[in-house]
Amino acid sequence: MTDSPSSLTRDRPFVKGRAALLVIDVQNGTCGPAEVEARPEFYKATALRVIPNIAALIAAFRGAGLEIIYTVIENLTADGRDRSLDYKLSGMGFPKGSHESQVVPELAPLADELVLPKSSSSVFNSTNLDYLLRNIGIEDVVVTGYLTDQCIDHAVKDGADRGYYMTCAHDACAAETEARHAAAIQCFQGYCRLLSTEELLDLVPLS
Repeated sequence: MTDSPSSLTRDRPFVKGRAALLVIDVQNGTCGPAEVEARPEFYKATALRVIPNIAALIAAFRGAGLEIIYTVIENLTADGRDRSLDYKLSGMGFPKGSHESQVVPELAPLADELVLPKSSSSVFNSTNLDYLLRNIGIEDVVVTGYLTDQCIDHAVKDGADRGYYMTCAHDACAAETEARHAAAIQCFQGYCRLLSTEELLDLVPLS
């Protein structure tokens, strides 16, 4: 029996086995020390806000037995020929198994947590995330990571179109500037529930 339109709402509790935290591209190649000079505003947001908030969400989701899934920008081939045309034109991509393709140490995945290499902005286009979420039985997806106006935007909109209840942890994401971060959130807010890390922590069920 399907829900009637009047009963559908994004304001729903997380249920064990039905909710996942998605950590997008928080890796050495996107937010490592090299970003201090290249993108100072982004690096400040990363160090002071995003990584601490994602760490808090990871701890809460693990404690509640909820799923955590990571994505990393990583080529599947040595020469990167598998990348999207946009990534090729943009010079985006990191070699398979490289230091740059690894999740930052502060947020390192556990042995049984999924890490999906992707080679386009959309995680739903260049990985089997949709297939995995359906196999696991996930209905609610909480999105965190980088960049708010690129890969986060894609994940939120693509996930919504595929029938998932999408939530964006707005203070656990960042763009190159705070202005771009805010503009992106304004753009995709109609596709998801926007919550702070603190608000999300209150929704995570006790184990």
